[in-house]
Amino acid sequence: MQDDRPKWPGWLAAARPRTLPVAVSPVIAGSALAWHEGRFNARAACLCLAFALLAQIAANFANDYFDYVKGADTEKRVGPRRAVASGLISPQAMLNATWGICMAAFVTGLGLLPFGGWPLLIVGIASLLSAVAYTGGPYPLGYHGLGDVFAFLFFGPVAVCSTVYVQTGSAGMASLLVSAAIGALAANVLLVNNARDAETDRLAGKRTLAVRFGRNFARWQFGLAHGCALLVPVLLFVLGFQMRLWACAAFAPLCLWALRQYRILSYAGSPAELIPLLGDCGLYLAAYAVALSLCIA
Repeated sequence: MQDDRPKWPGWLAAARPRTLPVAVSPVIAGSALAWHEGRFNARAACLCLAFALLAQIAANFANDYFDYVKGADTEKRVGPRRAVASGLISPQAMLNATWGICMAAFVTGLGLLPFGGWPLLIVGIASLLSAVAYTGGPYPLGYHGLGDVFAFLFFGPVAVCSTVYVQTGSAGMASLLVSAAIGALAANVLLVNNARDAETDRLAGKRTLAVRFGRNFARWQFGLAHGCALLVPVLLFVLGFQMRLWACAAFAPLCLWALRQYRILSYAGSPAELIPLLGDCGLYLAAYAVALSLCIA
């Protein structure tokens, strides 16, 4: 019997809009650093943003497909049902879409070569490979506890420093500090997702850090990431960045917001209580990137 349900809700859900701030935030922060140096390039920034969004969507599609194939998305899963697992999108269609989005990202990334040269080709290919390899390939990163590390690297130093590099031709200590903050908060988004799915991931053999080391480790990792990120504006001031008081004042509510998120993660009585926190962490990352960019620019 043919399934007459509309397909677009499945594709929209598979794109996981709540995770897209993870892709946008590094470009915002990196472009603010370029602006600070008086070398902001709108075309290069837009290409970085398009590549980052496409790569993130490709990663989300791949995750939807491979988690279904490997048995991580089952009826026992607490979070939103995935498009393939719910039967709304066929596995083959999702796999085809994953490769299609990867190709679109690759072509978009080629537009950055005039700004940064052939090294960007290596960065782009590595980014797309890691997006798919999080749950796919012969050694899926997420299944071996490496997802957090790669989320930090590719959404932090790689994304931020690449955005700065294509606009200014270099990336210094300030870029590294900002990238570390963005990467740590991006890893927090993944951490909450993995903490929510810890039980079903354990049954599927998906050995995330939340599965390997438990809830206390996740809590400490989450809090440390927030603390390091909130310390970065202070370090930038020490490096000589002239920051306006009204922009720095935005970090006061961010501190309270971070504390609230930490308490939710620490005292959640069930995985279902972590579902809203995932989207909230994405919004926090976006708000942090905007606040930090105002301080920088």
